[in-house]
Amino acid sequence: MQSKEHIVIIGGGFGGLHAAMALRNTNIRVTLIDKRNFHLFQPLLYQVATGGLSPADIATPLRTVFKRYRNIRVVLGTVRKVDLEQKLVYLERQKFSYDKLILAAGASTHYFGKDQWAEVASGLKTIEDATTIRSRVLSAFEMAELEKEPNIKAALLTFTVIGGGPAGVEMAGAIAEIARITMRCDFRNINPSLARIILIEGNERILSAYPEKLSVKAQKTLSKLGVEVLTGAYVTGIRQGTLTLKSANGSRSIASQTLIWAAGVKAASVSAILAKHYNLITDHSGRIIVNPDCTIPDFPNVYVIGDMAHFQTKGKDMLPGVAPVAMQQGRYVANHILKKKTGPFKYTDKGNLAVIGRKSAVAFRGNIKLSGAIAWILWIFVHLLFLVGAENRILVAIQWGFNYVTFGQSARLIVNNRNAC
Repeated sequence: MQSKEHIVIIGGGFGGLHAAMALRNTNIRVTLIDKRNFHLFQPLLYQVATGGLSPADIATPLRTVFKRYRNIRVVLGTVRKVDLEQKLVYLERQKFSYDKLILAAGASTHYFGKDQWAEVASGLKTIEDATTIRSRVLSAFEMAELEKEPNIKAALLTFTVIGGGPAGVEMAGAIAEIARITMRCDFRNINPSLARIILIEGNERILSAYPEKLSVKAQKTLSKLGVEVLTGAYVTGIRQGTLTLKSANGSRSIASQTLIWAAGVKAASVSAILAKHYNLITDHSGRIIVNPDCTIPDFPNVYVIGDMAHFQTKGKDMLPGVAPVAMQQGRYVANHILKKKTGPFKYTDKGNLAVIGRKSAVAFRGNIKLSGAIAWILWIFVHLLFLVGAENRILVAIQWGFNYVTFGQSARLIVNNRNAC
């Protein structure tokens, strides 16, 4: 028999999905609200952006995921307002009351107050972002093939990735591989292998959250792929075709028609709205500072998880905005609601992975550090394991196998010329 308790989950990403899955087949009513009708496996977005995978390979319809669980309802809609006092969630044309609320709306690209840069330097958080980047990258090669002016051609063949975290490293490595391997014989008037790929990082080393030894190995691997790594450099200006950098050596400009922003994320907009209305404390990225049980002050029936949450461990370290954190928090809050968990949330760090290129990755967990082919195989296994849906796992495994044998990227489609350079 179904209870009267109603749980509303906002967001079908890793946190919301795993919370709902942990509540399946219970006597609790669950409503999962998302502005998209699919769960997106964001760690593989860069492969869509570089033509290795198609969008459908890394997205699973939410209704397909939950069709067997009668206590879970999926609602497509955009949240306009949340009234924590009246326990109401408002969409465009309807509202939902709740007994407990799980906020897991994720994050968007953070331009640190320079939102106008978004028009030129695309982020990588959505399917649209990925297909935009793919069109811009591929269009740059096509336009360079026809360009006569050397300076313009050079700018077209210069690809700049801003941000040296895992997303930026993976993107830079993937662009280098398609330029130097996949498309090396595709053109007649240009040599794609001569394309310039630049990775810019403000810290003194890329992958700054990783052990220094692995950061060094990652940078060496990128250099072998022909990627120029600029550390200790900050972007001070961006306009179409040009960006300006500042470093210890002074300022400089780079002519680059394709700019990709991988330098940061901020919590979903609903976070800022709630923080302002209910005097919640947020960090510099808009994440709400939560209690040890993932609830928020004065509202023990409201949980905030994933990229929306600033969660501090006992050692005062903030948990990173990565999928494993959101997944574990989702399962935790579901068990907390079911009263299977009563203590504070404890994150189990299962390690970190970043792929750099073909047969090359870095990984670490505690004192265990791996690099090269072993880390690459581990990366493949983990990502296939965490993909939602058997069909997606099979499709991605087959596509990866085909790409490995043929050195190809079969999804190199320019689908929106408005996003070309």
